[in-house]
Amino acid sequence: MFSNDEDAFLNTHRWASLTTLRKNGAPVTSIVAYARDGEDFIVSTPGRTFKRRSIDRDSRVSLCVINNGEPYSYINLEGTAQVSDDDLEALTLRIFDNIKGTGFEAPADLSSWLTAQERVILRITPTRVNAVLR
Repeated sequence: MFSNDEDAFLNTHRWASLTTLRKNGAPVTSIVAYARDGEDFIVSTPGRTFKRRSIDRDSRVSLCVINNGEPYSYINLEGTAQVSDDDLEALTLRIFDNIKGTGFEAPADLSSWLTAQERVILRITPTRVNAVLR
């Protein structure tokens, strides 16, 4: 699905904007950390967030990965998302590993943290890719 340049870009970046849809179809965007899981992208979020509820209602999403400096490059992925708690600890650790060095660390008691926040994994499966890589 991805070219070699797109693969390299997606594997070396950490942050993206995730857009979900309100009941009325209006978009809502938030910044998320992500990791790759094959061709899918995974995001960890508290289970009571708007993005989780909106995905339960309408699975269509857009995930835009952007670099941190000029010239700005990006890859926008359109697709669908599923809410899951399968392999929650392992997938959450994969996301923390992808953002290491940014000041965000996995909690010492990851299991309790996941439970207290009712964390879930959003599994995003891209169906369309739009990229501007400079």
